[in-house]
Amino acid sequence: MSPARIEEHHSRGWIVPVGGAEEKEQDPVILRRFVEVSGGAGARIAVIPTASRLPDTGSRYEKIFRQLGAHSARALPFETRADAEREDWLGILEQATGVFFTGGNQLQLSTILGGTPVAKAIRRLNARGVTVGGTSAGAAILSEHMIAFGQGGATPKAGLASLAPGFGLTNRVVIDQHFRQRDRLGRLLSVLAFNPFAVGIGLDEDTAAFLGPDDVMHVDGAGAITLVDVANLEHSSMAFAKPGQPICLTGIKLHILTKGARYNFVTREAVPPLPPPDDDD
Repeated sequence: MSPARIEEHHSRGWIVPVGGAEEKEQDPVILRRFVEVSGGAGARIAVIPTASRLPDTGSRYEKIFRQLGAHSARALPFETRADAEREDWLGILEQATGVFFTGGNQLQLSTILGGTPVAKAIRRLNARGVTVGGTSAGAAILSEHMIAFGQGGATPKAGLASLAPGFGLTNRVVIDQHFRQRDRLGRLLSVLAFNPFAVGIGLDEDTAAFLGPDDVMHVDGAGAITLVDVANLEHSSMAFAKPGQPICLTGIKLHILTKGARYNFVTREAVPPLPPPDDDD
C-alpha cells in the first residue's frame, strides 16, 4: 500500500511514531511537540484508542492534549469494523489537524480499521497536511509494512519477525518500538533482510521520530533511535536460510541518533545534534 497522493496546493503532514512509554506528566516533550506540529493553539486532535483494552486510554489522552494547549481533543473509540462506518465519528476525524493512535496491540488496529473508511480517511488527511502519529502499537501501524510480532535478540534470524500490512502513510521506513528495552535489533534486521528498500527505525521508549514533509526526520525525547540503512546492502542470506537460522548481512550502515539529530531520507545523511552550550562563565 503506497502513500496517498498529495493533494494539489498541499504538502504531506508530519508522521510521528513514538517508541512507547512517553512521558505524560512531568515534562511531556514529545506530546507537546505533537500538539505544536498539529497546529498549536488551533490544534484539533482526534485520539484513536483502538489498540488499547483499557477503557480510560482515550479520555486520558484527551486530557493531556488539552492541558498541552490544543484547541480540542476528542477520542474516537472504534471498537468494531461497524464503528468505522459511523458518519458522526468520521466527520470529527475529517476536521482534525492531528490524529494520534494510542498503544496496545497493533493487530487489533489493523484487523479493526484496515481497509475501512477510517484508514482511508487517515491516509487522505496526511496527504492533505494533517499530522498523524502514534505510540508503541500506534507507531508500528503507520508504515506500509508493519512488524506484527516477533522475538527479541540482537542476531537476525529467519522467522524472527512476522509482517502484516500497516496503514501505508509512508513506504520509506519499517518501524519497531520499545527497541532497546526489549532487545529488538535482530528482528528489525531480519525484516530488512527480505528487501533492502526501506530504512529501519528502532525507537527507544520515550523517544519519537518526527518525519517532516521535507523528508527529514527529527529526533526528540529521552532515548535514542537506532536507524538501519540498508541502501548499500552487499549480501543477504535470507533467501536460503532455514527457520531459526542466523542471517548473514553485509554492507549495512547503522546510526544511533539522539535528541536534536536529523536524518535525510533523500540524501541518506545523518546529522548529529548541536553540542551543548559551554558552561564556562
